[in-house]
Amino acid sequence: MKKKFPWYTGAGDDGSTGLLGQGRVPKYHDQPEAFGAVDEASCFIGAARAAVDDAEVGEALLRIQRDLYAMMAELAAGASEQERFRGITDAHVTWLSAQTDRFGERVQMPREFVVPGDSSAGAWLDVARTVTRRAERRVARLVDDGTVQNRAILGYLNRLSSLLFVLARHTDALAGKGSPTPAKTRPRKKR
Repeated sequence: MKKKFPWYTGAGDDGSTGLLGQGRVPKYHDQPEAFGAVDEASCFIGAARAAVDDAEVGEALLRIQRDLYAMMAELAAGASEQERFRGITDAHVTWLSAQTDRFGERVQMPREFVVPGDSSAGAWLDVARTVTRRAERRVARLVDDGTVQNRAILGYLNRLSSLLFVLARHTDALAGKGSPTPAKTRPRKKR
């Protein structure tokens, strides 16, 4: 007979969460806010990955999701454990830059703000981009107050939002949408 394991521990029933290493903090603390926002970004990237039909884009998104899990571990680590859980380096930021350049060569940069939703996968990528920006703001607070020392995490999230924008436009183009829907309507010509 298969041994049953509980799907819950109950340790967080008091409104706190454990950090990797030692210590607990309230669930509303800046650290859980940051790694929670990164987790949300990863989930939306997963939704985009499920919707996208391009294997090359899907592979890049999966690699990013794996990077974000490494990032969450570092963000969830206590001060004395961060170096042990370090998973994001400048090399990861460089890889994102290269991907942005590679996919960016395939699409024309819009001349104005765009309204997301020209394709299902593109819309998910735009949602992931906005959640990534929120995660970046949460992490910036932790870097600014000295809770997190690895500045490469900030560079990664900043570069990731740019890549997600480019991938959304690329995915929209693959879905047959030649130019993105502009955010601003053009004035009608008088007859």
